[in-house]
Amino acid sequence: MSQPKIKRRVGKYEVGKTIGEGTFAKVKFARNSETGEPVALKILDREKVLKHKMAEQIKREIATMKLIKHPNVVRLFEVMGSRTKIFIVLEFVTGGELFDKIVNHGRMREDEARRYFQQLINAVDYCHSRGVYHRDLKPENLLLDACGNLKISDFGLSALSQQVRDDGLFHTACGTPNYVAPEVLNDRGYDGATADIWSCGVILFVLLAGYLPFDDDNLINLYKKVSILQLFKELFFVVLCPLLFIFFPHMQISAAEFTCPPWLSFGAMKLITRILDPNPVTRITISEILEDEWFKKDYKPPVFEEKDDTNLDDVEAVFKDSKDHLVTEKKEEHPAAMNAFELISMSKGLNLGNLFDSEQGFKRETRFTSKCAANEIIHKIEEAAKPLGFDVQKKNYKMKLENMKAGRKGNLNVATEIFQVAPSLHMVEVRKAKGDTLEFHKFYKNLSTCLDDVVWKTEEDMQEIK
Repeated sequence: MSQPKIKRRVGKYEVGKTIGEGTFAKVKFARNSETGEPVALKILDREKVLKHKMAEQIKREIATMKLIKHPNVVRLFEVMGSRTKIFIVLEFVTGGELFDKIVNHGRMREDEARRYFQQLINAVDYCHSRGVYHRDLKPENLLLDACGNLKISDFGLSALSQQVRDDGLFHTACGTPNYVAPEVLNDRGYDGATADIWSCGVILFVLLAGYLPFDDDNLINLYKKVSILQLFKELFFVVLCPLLFIFFPHMQISAAEFTCPPWLSFGAMKLITRILDPNPVTRITISEILEDEWFKKDYKPPVFEEKDDTNLDDVEAVFKDSKDHLVTEKKEEHPAAMNAFELISMSKGLNLGNLFDSEQGFKRETRFTSKCAANEIIHKIEEAAKPLGFDVQKKNYKMKLENMKAGRKGNLNVATEIFQVAPSLHMVEVRKAKGDTLEFHKFYKNLSTCLDDVVWKTEEDMQEIK
């Protein structure tokens, strides 16, 4: 027999199987019990977040995603907290990572790559207009929905415009080496928008070529050049460093040397070259990308309703140890589901009004079906059994009924179990576990009288009653 199903609930969400796991978080499939809408539930351990001093980063990620409401960005619906967990409710995206598509199918045709790149640029442009800079754009952080539309995810390394220093630049080096802009590594500050554009250019190259524009050797050279310049800068910043850049321009971060594959069109090559410009000052901007001839082909800007109703109160609330802001976590057990083979094997016993068998005499077990909820059936059986002198023990939709008064063969013990046949139909098995079979028969007659409104009667049964 199947075991009872145990369902976990977090607030109004029914939590299902794990669909992703990281160092500090686990992502589970969940469903909104009020609307039936599927969601992805990102679960973080509160103690780990505080221990590793990640609270501010998590707050920033949540606040960032709540600001962004764009069709090509994974939507954050709400954030909740319990005493031990932080729950981030996200849009459930079913198409997997863009990275997997590249790995499984290789490079894309230009029209397909262009469509993804158009959606990416649109979403990044929207983020920048909201003062949000992703800083870790790569195919692994680009998801696809059921219709094949791109969705940017994972804003864990994102930054807001308020985080820039007095010079108007960011100074935290972060991102994935193969996709990070060269200026991010030189420790002199960088513009979040131009750094994101570089990453978009690497992604476009990968979509069209099927491989990275810079291999490991180029990356090592890149880091070596950055390290050498950093050393000179620290030792001779005032005098020598400016002279180095004047007389030895090749010592600048020139690792942005790459070769486009021969199958790329001239328009694609031209655009990629303008994006992967190692100089952030002369690098193409998003507004210029939007006017590029290759980019504009078959371009359809997204149409969506923009609502400025962002509320960030719950972002702070989840980190406060206040009962007013805590969500309830609980486990709900459901009756074991009965498969078709089990049901067929028991079909003989589904003539539920009869405890007699011409071949066996009195039966030691019987069954009845009910359209009542499982908890209601248990309550009714308990209500009926206690006045008959039975002690009741309940566990996992199973009940043990023991007559406190000894009979001919000791104390009569009756076991009951509820099975789910269909969403609104349960089958209840009642069997003698110990004691006299005749006493069991008498008990069941009394019990069935009390359960008259619980037992499901077919039209045939109703005709017989009349």
